[in-house]
Amino acid sequence: MPKKSSETDSQPQKKAKPGKSSLRENVEAIVVAIILALFIRTFVVQAFKIPSGSMKETLQIGDHILVSKFIYGVKLPFVNKTIIPIKDPDREDIVVFKFPEDPDKDFIKRVVGLPGDVIEIRDKRLYVNQKPLKGDYAVYKESHIIPPGMQPRDNFGPETVPPNSLFVMGDNRDHSYDSRFWGFVGMEALRGKAFMIYWSWNNENNGSLLNYVRWGRIGQLLK
Repeated sequence: MPKKSSETDSQPQKKAKPGKSSLRENVEAIVVAIILALFIRTFVVQAFKIPSGSMKETLQIGDHILVSKFIYGVKLPFVNKTIIPIKDPDREDIVVFKFPEDPDKDFIKRVVGLPGDVIEIRDKRLYVNQKPLKGDYAVYKESHIIPPGMQPRDNFGPETVPPNSLFVMGDNRDHSYDSRFWGFVGMEALRGKAFMIYWSWNNENNGSLLNYVRWGRIGQLLK
């Protein structure tokens, strides 16, 4: 009798599917990494570099900082419209925002006035709602006081912060171009809150090569 064929013998063998090429896998991994990086940069955290001394001594020229993008709410990219509000800025927060006179530039300052606050500066002393706002972060490097009417650096106001706006100043009070000169910051211009120094490079170092890095500032939390 002829031998019966087994089931496996009778079925045509299936061809194995070709696996992904290593090139395709690498390209997919790169695309996913780019999308993830863009998502984090847009909605979670972004790195900024300090280019000027307006926030000394809190922030030095060459400090690299991380900024929380979602702490004040989730915004739609490009239109800066908040779709998920989380919290409002607090007085004394260090914030990054689009410079009102040139939105292509980012500025970093400290919030000293919230909506409805009355801001006044008398002979360098800052008053909020007629009470002096004290803070160890504020630095005055010049004893000379500019009289009222000449410019607003040392004498300003009183002025009331409008709704949905902030009054901001640099910690280096005698050398900061801030709300005293160009006005208020709209909430929609906020980029986020600065919370940590992750790198610091001292370009003015005159010592050894190792001294170019300010090692003691790395990982420092901002307040």
